[in-house]
Amino acid sequence: MYWFKNAMIYKLTKELDWSEDKLQQNLAQCAYHPCGQSDMSKFGWTTPLRGAELFCFSVGKQILLVAHKEEKIIPAHVIKRELDNRINELEEKENRKLKKTEKQALKDDVVSVLLPRAFSKNQQTAIWIDTEKNLIYVDAASSKRAEDVLALLRKSLGSLPVVPLAFANEPSMVMTDWIIKNDMPQWLVPLEEAELKAADDRGIIRCKNQALDSEEMISHLQAGKFVTKLALEWEEHLTFVLNDDGTLKRLKFADMIREKNDDILKEDFAQRFDADFILMTGELAKLTENLIEHFGGEKNRL
Repeated sequence: MYWFKNAMIYKLTKELDWSEDKLQQNLAQCAYHPCGQSDMSKFGWTTPLRGAELFCFSVGKQILLVAHKEEKIIPAHVIKRELDNRINELEEKENRKLKKTEKQALKDDVVSVLLPRAFSKNQQTAIWIDTEKNLIYVDAASSKRAEDVLALLRKSLGSLPVVPLAFANEPSMVMTDWIIKNDMPQWLVPLEEAELKAADDRGIIRCKNQALDSEEMISHLQAGKFVTKLALEWEEHLTFVLNDDGTLKRLKFADMIREKNDDILKEDFAQRFDADFILMTGELAKLTENLIEHFGGEKNRL
């Protein structure tokens, strides 16, 4: 099962048709296929459930998709060495300096020769679509990776009206108040790891294994710095780092959560996958609901 390690959350601004047949048909048009000899990269959908044919896995109103990206890796120094050799040989043979366009043509030829022998880097990115709350969760640590996968989904569906989930109250202001006023919500426990920033972004303090209520930390906050990242534990069910943009990084589910379905036999892979997906989405949905409520609801957009 794809236990999310990060969660970049997006809000659908209008409802879409998520019927399984239509979704499967749309995703199949952008299915992942391995790189051919002349391909630098391939990006498309793969099946979430091993051995299945569907590109979407759904339980109730929750849908799981998985994007697969394959990139051929040719070290830059290998290309440069081969290209330099070819340029030197040709310039010596013709007794002249090659033009820029000629060098580019040689480089393209070098890459095409090296491609069939290049190693592949494979990366999978999971997307969970909560069609009940109109939220999309992307298991990505960077906005670039998340946006690439959303672009693939948009291409598959024809349109995807989404915006990053934003709260009515700024997370950095709320997290700063938590520490200064020692007023954490009962369902959260701080984990002695944080990042503080000055309002002008010029000063950054990163701390680990540091008591957040120490005089040193409080003085930084009283001097005008804000908490922009904070490691937290939620209900003893999972730990994560909350960022000032509302994203959740370094998600780690507690053993007691991950082991809840251990009574299902390993041979029943599909049943375990199903149960774990229900479990994970249920936990993250509750956490998201807690955060939205505590941060004053969702931000109204003009």
